[in-house]
Amino acid sequence: MPLIQGQKPTACLALADGTIFYGKGFGATGVTEAELCFNTAMTGYQEIMTDPSYAGQIITFTFPHIGNVGVNTEDDETANPVAAGMVVKWDPTEASNYRAAGELGDWLAARGRIAIGGIDTRRLTRAIRARGAPHAALAHDPDGNFDVEALVARARGFAGLEGMDLARDVTCAQSYRWDEMRWAWPDGFTRQTEARHKVVAIDYGAKRNILRCLASAGCDVTVLPASATAEEVLAHNPDGLFLSNGPGDPAATGKYAVPMIQQVMKASDMPVFGICLGHQILALALGAQTVKMNHGHHGANHPVKDLETGKVEITSMNHGFAVDSQSLPSGVKETHVSLFDGSNCGIRMADRPVFSVQYHPEASPGPQDSFYLFERFAASMDKVASDA
Repeated sequence: MPLIQGQKPTACLALADGTIFYGKGFGATGVTEAELCFNTAMTGYQEIMTDPSYAGQIITFTFPHIGNVGVNTEDDETANPVAAGMVVKWDPTEASNYRAAGELGDWLAARGRIAIGGIDTRRLTRAIRARGAPHAALAHDPDGNFDVEALVARARGFAGLEGMDLARDVTCAQSYRWDEMRWAWPDGFTRQTEARHKVVAIDYGAKRNILRCLASAGCDVTVLPASATAEEVLAHNPDGLFLSNGPGDPAATGKYAVPMIQQVMKASDMPVFGICLGHQILALALGAQTVKMNHGHHGANHPVKDLETGKVEITSMNHGFAVDSQSLPSGVKETHVSLFDGSNCGIRMADRPVFSVQYHPEASPGPQDSFYLFERFAASMDKVASDA
């Protein structure tokens, strides 16, 4: 809840332009700086905080009821929160959900993530939309002692996401196999036992549920680090190559990822499927360009039109960069566009089973509007096998 008159604030959010917000801190104490974005999703705060694509960002949640269902181990998209911090309107209430295994504040504190409540998130969101995602510093001190000038200086000193290769920071340290499938009532997560295809997934910051969707589509998944070479990919003799989501500037990660993709595609006709950062890097590998967006797309209510079928999907998005559709070369078709702003949300090669989307088909906002993409990837591997 907002601060009571006369109550001393225990958290402070300072923007690079000098704007200051005071509130009540929870989670870890200390100071962090990052890019500030907003997310419009009404559910999934734990999945959002643990999504590696949010590295280098503090998240403002526009939905006020954050923390009301607590936390649990099944909803983590990676082992620990990756987002730098959390901004909410109301303090988290006591968890009320049969799956809750803990409280949000305790969970954040144990994992070193700072949060602030009692903020006018509507005002903050309008400012981000109008002026772009600002650099910010977030501080939590139970005694309420803040050096505001120093916080503003830290916000201004943040390097920004342009030119930053953050995939190296969140990728796996070594390769591993994945066989866990999507959650289903009443058994929860089950294991893949009848895989039809071998898939190498490049981890630029992969969410666990993406890997589960691949397994549920019949894939035997081997995950490789972001720095994997074409030789390392081809050594697994895969039927398909998957390019995961991830944080940072695609052009920076693309310095080593693009040559790998180009070499794999030159050596093999295997299907290639990319999501989010994987989509952007694939576009770069095919000759297109990417651009930094004003405030990006972050939420679970984004309408996307499939230009080839005319259907509209309600999607989950999390990206601050986009593929410039005007830069797509001949032979690469735009397949999906955002109905919010017309930005590119999907591409495919005209003559090869190579495609990608900007949004997150694994996140179930529709709830299953976009799962067909994993099935399309599996079907393309089926076709290549049958034509061989």
